[in-house]
Amino acid sequence: MPVLKKIVVSDFRNIEFQEIFFTPNINCISGNNGEGKTNLLDAIHYLSMTRSSLTTSDRYNFRYGKNVFSVSGVYVMDNGTESRFSVQVTAGGEKKVKCDGHQYERISEHIGVLPVVMVSPSDISLVSESGEERRRFVNSVLSQTDRGYLSDMQQYNRLLQQRNRLLKENGLDVSLIDVIDGRMSVFADRIYKARKVFAGRLAPVVADFYKTLSGGTETVSIAYRSDLDKGSLADILSFNLDKDRILRYTTSGIQRDEFVFSMGDVPIRRCGSQGQQKSFLVSLKFAQYRIMKDIYSFSPILLLDDVFDKLDMGRVSNLLAMVSGSEFGQIFITDSNKVRMASIVDRLTEDRAYFETSSGVFTRI
Repeated sequence: MPVLKKIVVSDFRNIEFQEIFFTPNINCISGNNGEGKTNLLDAIHYLSMTRSSLTTSDRYNFRYGKNVFSVSGVYVMDNGTESRFSVQVTAGGEKKVKCDGHQYERISEHIGVLPVVMVSPSDISLVSESGEERRRFVNSVLSQTDRGYLSDMQQYNRLLQQRNRLLKENGLDVSLIDVIDGRMSVFADRIYKARKVFAGRLAPVVADFYKTLSGGTETVSIAYRSDLDKGSLADILSFNLDKDRILRYTTSGIQRDEFVFSMGDVPIRRCGSQGQQKSFLVSLKFAQYRIMKDIYSFSPILLLDDVFDKLDMGRVSNLLAMVSGSEFGQIFITDSNKVRMASIVDRLTEDRAYFETSSGVFTRI
């Protein structure tokens, strides 16, 4: 499995310049809120996914007053050799992703090379906000594990944009719409099947992790809903064309898919306490981790940002038992409470490293 040995961060968020060496087991980062703990984890995520886990726009990732940021890392790979990966982004939108000095022709070629799973407070949007957040989560997992899926999504989205542009024009060319619908249907069918398989695989693993984390007091479930449950996308788009012409956008398709997270028979966003929602989200991400590990046959890097917050001590103890299991590899944990984190981690392993941060400066302690 790839293990991050060293990271170099330059002008990323509040980090001016840092070169940090890590242990291959558990790395703990403490500091007050707003000092840069999450930014470091996000830099690691960026190096794996070429995008932030916190925002969809790179303009928020530049340190104040700067127009270039970069993140690079030295990884120990499966075969024991070291490889250097780097991402450089300019304010003009240019993004260069390299492996051992060689630039990828397409950024998508890098996705999945350094698999990563991040658990953070922002994950609450998976429960509380629209289906777009849940689709983004599923797309992120499948894009790391299935290069064909990523290509299908890119092709589908391009065609969807073309179709929506046509729907806004006067004098709609129905024959051209039919051609686009047929091509969209091919990609949509593959995406639908991949999501259905993934949801079926994800649901019991999430339920199992949640049972362990909650002590078996509650049950959770995941259901996948799609317009394609009714038939092929081409037929659905044809049936809804008149409505789409009136509304001037595509009202059906996999861009409307929903993943319903429930506790008992009620959506968890309606009935779950903060602790229950946090437990569900941790279970969801750990299930992602297990599925990715099974596919890759090695452990992804696990980023746990402020994961102990809003969990009672019983759930924290259960979480520790899960993390200390043999299936986890390199782990990064942040917590504003240094004493709490040390008391937890010291019980797990002697192979750990502690870092303190202040104003984007990290010091090993």
